[in-house]
Amino acid sequence: MNFRTLLVFCSHNLLNPVQLTTYYFYLLLTTYNLLLTKLGLAIKQESRRFAAFIMEKTTLSRRVNSLAESQTIGMSKLSRELSSQGIDVINLSLGEPDFITPEHIRIAAKKAIDEGYTHYPPIAGYAELRKAISVKFKRENNLDYEPSQVIVSTGAKQSIANVVLSLVDPGDEVIIPMPYWVSYIEIVKLAEGETVSINTTIESDFKMTPAQLEAAITPKTKMLIFSSPCNPTGTVYTRDELKALADVLAKHPRVFVMSDEIYEHINFLDKHESIAQFDNIKDRVIIVNGVSKGYAMTGWRIGYIGAPKYIADACDKMQGQFTSAASSIAQKAAEVALGADIGPTLEMQKAFRRRRDLVLNLMKDIPGWIINEPKGAFYVFPDVHSYFGKKDGDTVIENATDLCMYLLHKGHVSLVTGDAFGDPNCVRFSYATSDDKLVEAIRRIKEALAKLR
Repeated sequence: MNFRTLLVFCSHNLLNPVQLTTYYFYLLLTTYNLLLTKLGLAIKQESRRFAAFIMEKTTLSRRVNSLAESQTIGMSKLSRELSSQGIDVINLSLGEPDFITPEHIRIAAKKAIDEGYTHYPPIAGYAELRKAISVKFKRENNLDYEPSQVIVSTGAKQSIANVVLSLVDPGDEVIIPMPYWVSYIEIVKLAEGETVSINTTIESDFKMTPAQLEAAITPKTKMLIFSSPCNPTGTVYTRDELKALADVLAKHPRVFVMSDEIYEHINFLDKHESIAQFDNIKDRVIIVNGVSKGYAMTGWRIGYIGAPKYIADACDKMQGQFTSAASSIAQKAAEVALGADIGPTLEMQKAFRRRRDLVLNLMKDIPGWIINEPKGAFYVFPDVHSYFGKKDGDTVIENATDLCMYLLHKGHVSLVTGDAFGDPNCVRFSYATSDDKLVEAIRRIKEALAKLR
């Protein structure tokens, strides 16, 4: 009974002041008990949540609690959630070719099934595939790696993890130029290493200089990790630039180099250059590569390394205690991919180059965005800091993450914040999709940005 109901009741029943006071006290007591009950339930619920949170944080290992979730995967998840609600979202957050695996590779996989390649393969990979990778290194990169120096893994990410866990001890320093691929730092954390970042800028095409590398090296440095072509920036180092870096590293014989070359075939310069070509450091270089990007085989999960024999053996040992061998069927498909005509790969490269040019031409009209010309991969990484501090109604853009969320919900375009890659002023835009979607995505971005004041 509320106060208004009480007055009506009293007036109808001609209650005297004592009776009115009694009923009013009854109402207050009832309300008080109701509030206590609700508060008690709320406290119990919050106590359960807090207990669950404490249980989660104290039960799970420090190792897993220290890891960040992948923001590229997170943005893609948000895109799918909006799409499931019937919203037309253009997802430019994930980094994979939109082409399907070429037909001759798919046929090879079906043949492998029919021929009985359905049992455990050797941990390091089938001998035929390791031989094909060895031949590929010589044919395309003029590098000499024996099959025994090649280890096949379940994707290039596992190859990277194998190398880091095999070489990095707690407290070792690992140099990583920023921006970087999202998993480098997290994998170093797993090895209990310490990341030493080198800042780069869009004005320098996001390239580290020899002087920066020299300044970052200390007696505790164990490894340099970098990629060329680079995810997220599309940066490609030239031979002369790599030679200058190699000359610095040659002065520090205890420092290893992990060169991530997964985007090798999506390169808009004359040819791909590897830092492993320089004799003064080759015995300390580990090349990471795979078939995901150049052959449109992301779902097949085949990566590999070329490395000094003792490091390859260590990665074989490490992998044997985690996942053992990569899929037998995917390995046989990769063997054909690496040994067959590279024509389909070159066609994909041409398509990516055309899309890059299309996107850059459209982006140049976006006020405040600073762009450069990426020479590889399939990303543009514009500097968007001029929009920080602007607002649309109650929505305030404080950083690149806010801008990505604004463009997702207002423009229905999914990008990835530069924070995920170590550069808070930028966003990553993947152009691995159709021309029509790219044109529409940039139209939506322009329209949404125009509302910010």
